[in-house]
Amino acid sequence: MLQEFKDFIAKGNVMDLAVGIIIGAAFTAIVSSLVADLINPIIGLVLGGVDFTSLYVVLSGDVASGIGLDAARETGAAIFAYGAFITACINFLIIAFVVFMLVKAVNNLKAKAEAPQDMVPEVDTGPSELDVLLQIRDSLANK
Repeated sequence: MLQEFKDFIAKGNVMDLAVGIIIGAAFTAIVSSLVADLINPIIGLVLGGVDFTSLYVVLSGDVASGIGLDAARETGAAIFAYGAFITACINFLIIAFVVFMLVKAVNNLKAKAEAPQDMVPEVDTGPSELDVLLQIRDSLANK
């Protein structure tokens, strides 16, 4: 049983999955920073200086106007945090696009690696020796 577990863990797929999860977590942090620190300020500038991630609507409860999203959540009121949702959607779209580009690049590399390298393109070298001999035979037969 222990040997089977060792064999399972040592398989390439399990190790690849572990590496993928670790890199994915690090990549998520990078994308979150990209959205929060670069994209949202630009969107906020377009919206007139509004902090995009803290946009919310109070559905029920008493929340003082002008406080941030975190402070509004701490009051226990029902909050419709559409800015945070839009930020999550932007994160998803960026991650999905980058993953698409990575998969596309890997597929291109695999296709190039699987293409036979030893094949030389056909070059027209003229008639073969057999063709020449056949022509000579035919021309002698016509005389």
